[in-house]
This record gives sequence, structure tokens and C-alpha cells, in this order.
Amino acid sequence: MTVGIVSNSLALAILMKAYRHFKLKSKASFLLFASGLVITDFLGHLINGSIVMLVYSLHKDWDTFDPQKILCGFFGACMVFFGLSPLLLGSVMAVERCIGVTNPIFHSTKLTSRHMKKLLALVWLFAIFIALLPIMAKRPYVVQESKSWCFFKIKNKRDWVDVFFPLLFSTLGLASLFISILCNTVTGVTLIRSKMRNEKHRQGTSHHFEMICQLLAIMLVSCICWGPFLVIVKIGSTDSQNNVSCERMLLAVRMATWNQILDPWVYILLRKAVLKKLFIITRRCCGYKILNLYKWNCRSMKCSMRMTSMSSQPGLVPESSIRSVMPDTVISGTVPCT
Repeated sequence: MTVGIVSNSLALAILMKAYRHFKLKSKASFLLFASGLVITDFLGHLINGSIVMLVYSLHKDWDTFDPQKILCGFFGACMVFFGLSPLLLGSVMAVERCIGVTNPIFHSTKLTSRHMKKLLALVWLFAIFIALLPIMAKRPYVVQESKSWCFFKIKNKRDWVDVFFPLLFSTLGLASLFISILCNTVTGVTLIRSKMRNEKHRQGTSHHFEMICQLLAIMLVSCICWGPFLVIVKIGSTDSQNNVSCERMLLAVRMATWNQILDPWVYILLRKAVLKKLFIITRRCCGYKILNLYKWNCRSMKCSMRMTSMSSQPGLVPESSIRSVMPDTVISGTVPCT
């Protein structure tokens, strides 16, 4: 809990500073959603972690300190909201970047800053609605077998309503991960193809690569941390034999908690300035001469190919022009072209 709060506070300070000083609209939209994600993770650690500390300090005796199950209902709603919100925000960020890269005109004209703020609020409201559904349907959250947290009723389900709520939660989570993978793949392929064609795709291409690196890291962390829990909830909601063990479920919840700890470090470490420093350090470790030799070989190959093309048409190009495009080392024959 402490590591998560400190990490998210540091990431939030970095993102808010970048959001205030950044002028590129596409980057500002991304930073808005990223700030919302970090705020959600911060509050999730603070609220859920405080409740867990209280439960353990009272020896997990729910019948004594929460006979009306009010705290359990609030705890369960918080678990659903702070679990579903990061997954939804990650998918929305991936869709926003995909549109910004593949259709920049539509993104710059239709997706204004006001629209982005409304979309962020709608994501939060939708997650709140899903979290409050069991309470509105009079199917409150229940204390799980470990007695340290509250969630949907996974075992001893009465009817289809008890099956519907955990199934809805897991389906929305898995769908968000799938959308993130799909959109990030399209965005990455588009940027790589643009780079390979040596075209200036648009202004701020380096920032697009920085954002896609961060999105890929968020997607990877979410899949590793949330994937097992979502799959277990989906299996448990449809399994009538109650084969999901308490230890497996508790381990999956703890893995999901690490998502909110690792998310802020994506924004702390995968920044352009930090990546540039890492590249410089790697360059020094690998050796400056090796990189220079690679660049020289590429230049020599290009010059040789150009010389061969010009030589294949005698009489059209003077010999002096052919010699001018060749490196001195190639002309003298001391170092062969590779």
C-alpha cells in the first residue's frame, strides 16, 4: 500500500507537470487519461488498503465490527470500481492513440479537449454503475473465504443473478484487455511502417513512439496482473461445482493489486528523457566504435549501389561524378565495401 501510494504520487506529479507545459494536443489528451489512471490507482491503494488494514487489525471478525454488512458492501464496490476503472481507461487510451495515429485529421478536429474530459468522466461513471449494480439489485457483496476482502458471490450461487454480476465484471475486463491489444498492435504497426518508409509521418512522431511504448507496457502489466484474476472469476461464476479454491483466488487478487503498483512506474521510467539516457548508457557499454562502424558500412553500401547504378549507363555520367560519390577508402581499394 505504501509503495503504491508513493509511486502513484510521484507519477502524478510528473504527469501533471507535463500536462501543463505540453502544447501538442495529441500528447495532452494522452496525458489527461494517464493522469486519470494514476489518480484512480492512488485512490484504490489508499481506500482499499486502509480498509484491509482495519479488517486485519480487528482480526477479521466481520460479525463483530460490521454486523449490518455496510462496510463489506462499500469494500466490495470499491474493489469492483478500482479494479474495472484501470482496465477501461487502458482500453480507452489505446483507442485514442490508435485514432490519433491512423486518422490524425479526425482526431484533431473531432476529439477536442472537452470531449476527452467528458469521456474520462463517463468511464468513471460507468465503473461506478457496475460497482453499484449488486447493491441496487439487492444482491450485496459477501465476505470471501479468507475473510480479508469482499466481492461478488462466487460460491453457493442461488440463481442466474448471482452468476450475472461476476460474469459481467470478468467479461468487461477481458474485453478491455482485448481492445487494448488490438488497438496497440494497429498503432505499433502503423508507426513502424511509417518509420521504415522513411517518411515524416507527422509532427511529433517521437512522442507517438513514447506513448506507444507506455501503452504497450501498461497492456503487458494489465495482462499479467489482471488476466489470472479475471479468468478465475469467469470460471467461478459459471462453475456450479465450486471448484475455485480460496488460496488461488487470494493469490489472483494479490497479483491484481500489483497492477496499481507497477502502472505509475511505466510513466516514471518510460519517458523520452529517461529512454534517451538509457540509450546513451547502452551505447557507451556496447562501444562507440561498433556503432560508428555500422553507420560507415551503411553509408559505404549506399555509395557503392549508387556508383554501380551510374556506371551501368556509360556516357551519360562523367567519370568525375562517379568518383565524387565514392568514399576515398573504396576508391583506393584499401577497405572493401561490405
